[in-house]
Amino acid sequence: MILSRATVLVVVLALLAGCSNRGEDIQLRRIEKPGEGPDEFAILPGKKLQAPEDYAALPAPTPGAANLTDQNPKGDGVAALGGNPAALGAGAASQRDAGLVRHTSRYGVQAGIRQTLAVEDKEVRRRHGRVNILRLGPTDDYTDAYKRQWLDSHAEQRRLRRLGIETPTAPPPKVD
Repeated sequence: MILSRATVLVVVLALLAGCSNRGEDIQLRRIEKPGEGPDEFAILPGKKLQAPEDYAALPAPTPGAANLTDQNPKGDGVAALGGNPAALGAGAASQRDAGLVRHTSRYGVQAGIRQTLAVEDKEVRRRHGRVNILRLGPTDDYTDAYKRQWLDSHAEQRRLRRLGIETPTAPPPKVD
């Protein structure tokens, strides 16, 4: 059976449309690592090397200790905002933050919360991460796994206002 040129053209156009980009990089929202290569978020560029003014004034090497090219994102952020990175101390919160820490921990603090959340997140991803195994059609594992946990900000704002609680304005609803 010979297909007409119009039929072949329609099939080719449909195939091309199916291969087109949807306008967003859905790969970034996939939960699992898509390949065997390195995790690009685990590789951070170091700071630029700088030649010292006097090589004789360099301190002796200390294996395992920090050096000038090590990453310090908190200190770098503080310096970029005009603060003193040396004021960052490891350990307990500063006196200025004591009230904030006391208020946020007024209902108790769960020890090991990060590890607990990591285990719970792994379980959620295990249950929902293989919804579309064959990858037929658009896939967004992150949305599939966490959609039920999303907060509808507009419904919550209406609920709080009915209770007489003042709330700030919400962003306008998304128009599709």
